[in-house]
Amino acid sequence: MPAPLRLGTRRSALATGQSTLVADALREATGRDVELVTVTTFGDQTSAPLHTLGGQGVFTSALRDELLAGRIDFAVHSYKDLPTAPADGLVIAAVPLREDPRDALVTRDGATLGELAPGARIGTGSLRRVAQLHAMGLGLVPMPIRGNVDSRLGKVESGELEGVVLALSGLRRLGRDGQVAEAIDPIAMLPAAAQGALALECRSDADDTADLLKTLDDHYSRICVEAERALLATLEAGCSAPVGALAEVVEAENGLEISLRASVTAADGSDAVKLSATGALTDAVEVGQRLARLLLDDGAAELMGARDDARA
Repeated sequence: MPAPLRLGTRRSALATGQSTLVADALREATGRDVELVTVTTFGDQTSAPLHTLGGQGVFTSALRDELLAGRIDFAVHSYKDLPTAPADGLVIAAVPLREDPRDALVTRDGATLGELAPGARIGTGSLRRVAQLHAMGLGLVPMPIRGNVDSRLGKVESGELEGVVLALSGLRRLGRDGQVAEAIDPIAMLPAAAQGALALECRSDADDTADLLKTLDDHYSRICVEAERALLATLEAGCSAPVGALAEVVEAENGLEISLRASVTAADGSDAVKLSATGALTDAVEVGQRLARLLLDDGAAELMGARDDARA
């Protein structure tokens, strides 16, 4: 009997929960046993705001080191945490069916964004969410927070905050989506690129492992994420930038096509560039690159630069 596949995962409840879901699905699909190996990443060891930690990779580089050293066979990442540049010696072997990519609001009494009083304190660790909350013009006050899902929800339960905004996918994977007051319409708040998607990564020379992981790949989820991440890469924006992106496979006159919406929002919500593009399913990367160039032509770089100036 072959040895169990060693699945590398971060230690948080969300990371181990979603890794357990992958392990169970892989066992069912292939009959191969899987064991979880927990790894502490740099992002897990600090409480500093994410946008001050030097960009992408703070939650993933330690897992990639373990992969390259041969101490684990594959890793499960929240895809939005991965740098957009390819990693030498590694490959994304599968993108399982994507969970709902929307952001979600949790409040103590079930109030939605439109029902909260001006001045209500809304916790989030995301510059993108901060910018888009300001842009709504509701007078809400974003408050910086870090920590696991339970600690963030606890700040609402204690009354320290009136609400928090989190990824709906994470709440669902933890079985906490019953606490959601509002799944925020992407028209009001575009999610982060690849939000709700997982990436199953292994060494590029591990063909047997890659073949096993491919049994979990969902084609439409993969190409939607490829379009969103191509946009992010072309904008040269990190995972903490105030960029929203959401691709969907939709019906068109000549069959299915990919539809991509994106936004770049000033940190204070005073300005934003919002555009969309469509293309063939086989051209997902090109659609993302093309939309990014249109955003840049409309001033997206200046909006992202304003964020950097404000932090300096």
